[in-house]
Amino acid sequence: MLTQDRASAVFDKLRKYSSADEVELLISSGRSALTRFANNTIHQNVAEESHAVSLRVSIDAGTAKGGRTARVGTNKLDDESLRRLAQTADSLVKLQQPDPDLLAMPTPEGVSQAEVDGDGRVKRHIERTARIGPQARADGVARIVDIAKKNSLIAAGISASSEFSEGLFNSRAATKWHQQTSAEVSITMIGDTSSGWQKANASDVGNLDPARMAEIAAEKARQSANPREIGPGKYTVILEPSAVLDVVGFMFWDFSGSALLEQRSFLNDRLGTQLFGDNITVEDDVYHPLQTGAAFDGEGMTRQRLKLIDKGVVRGLAYSRGAARKMLQSQLAANAGLVGPTGHGFILPNEMGEAPVNIVFKADPPGGSHTVEQMIASTDRGILVTRLWYIREVDPYEKILTGMTRDGTFLVEGGRVRCGIRNLRFNQSLVHMLRNVDALGESVRASGEESIDMVVPPMRVRDFNFTETTKF
Repeated sequence: MLTQDRASAVFDKLRKYSSADEVELLISSGRSALTRFANNTIHQNVAEESHAVSLRVSIDAGTAKGGRTARVGTNKLDDESLRRLAQTADSLVKLQQPDPDLLAMPTPEGVSQAEVDGDGRVKRHIERTARIGPQARADGVARIVDIAKKNSLIAAGISASSEFSEGLFNSRAATKWHQQTSAEVSITMIGDTSSGWQKANASDVGNLDPARMAEIAAEKARQSANPREIGPGKYTVILEPSAVLDVVGFMFWDFSGSALLEQRSFLNDRLGTQLFGDNITVEDDVYHPLQTGAAFDGEGMTRQRLKLIDKGVVRGLAYSRGAARKMLQSQLAANAGLVGPTGHGFILPNEMGEAPVNIVFKADPPGGSHTVEQMIASTDRGILVTRLWYIREVDPYEKILTGMTRDGTFLVEGGRVRCGIRNLRFNQSLVHMLRNVDALGESVRASGEESIDMVVPPMRVRDFNFTETTKF
């Protein structure tokens, strides 16, 4: 895996080989390993180590052919490959159309503006996670399979581990570096008529308990066996954190200055309004102890903490440097609140601009948090949902989504889980859903299949709209 010194040496070579006015290097390096199991046995174990070099060059906007940028990449680090990479970038940039909005690459002072107090650095490289080997993953899988066999179930899933580094260097002397480890476990327990599921990841493998996850997945499979069919309609639902994550993840791409300027955000004409319930407060916080990722964006700008939603009111947006400048020059600026680069831009050039990627729901809602068990105990009739899948957007402005429940859907009656039920399809507006949350739990790090990992709570939601019943 590359060190910062070696990555810096790669940049020095590229800068020497390029004739462009400005040069930017995004470089990453890492190793990853995956153990996959199905039918209660390991059937695959793979590992790889790789590097990625992404070079962006620009021609100064003040020159006759200025305001142009281009990006090229390679996975080779030898001198000849780096020389060809720089030459390709220099040739390609001359063929680009001028971009009047292209900004000069940021300086060290620019990327560090509004440095986050006290914790501008995050430690996410954990040695014991980096040391995980195939035997440790196999031992974890063996414990999962033992639990499956004890419950007469079939286990399938993955156990994965990785470590990587990433850095940014530019010709105006801005430099950023980040190292991280990750361990991940995903388990599906399969019975004759039911299934249960759990998934989690963490920088520190010590924060994962595969055996406990297997027990929960097995219990869900057992409890949901021989599911009953109930009709479609509006129900009180208790969404476990993974279900919350996968559905709310569809709205945060809209919390972007570029999305608002391009009229593709459901927040157009809604900034500063009471859009959700007053128990919904959401931040973007890369420094949160349950979050992961680098504390800088695709241009090297320091990520800022953002208050996106405050007691149901939409307060803030993510901005790249370019989007912030465009917003300040637009008619929307007067109603956009505080506008400035927030460190959430993607690598340039790109079509999306920026987005918050470290979502944290505030952990102390008004009235205090409730466990899933407490939500069940206080629910007369409702549905408990483990997770959602195959989610698609139907109406982008009202954020109406459709999708299905999966791997553990239960009928709640009289404050108890009564039985498993057949999976249901939903058509539900996220806006309306987040107005109808009447109980929130403690926020935890959650993983799903449809969205990025987040720090989210379980939720109880009134009048969640199910439209169809499935046959399984």
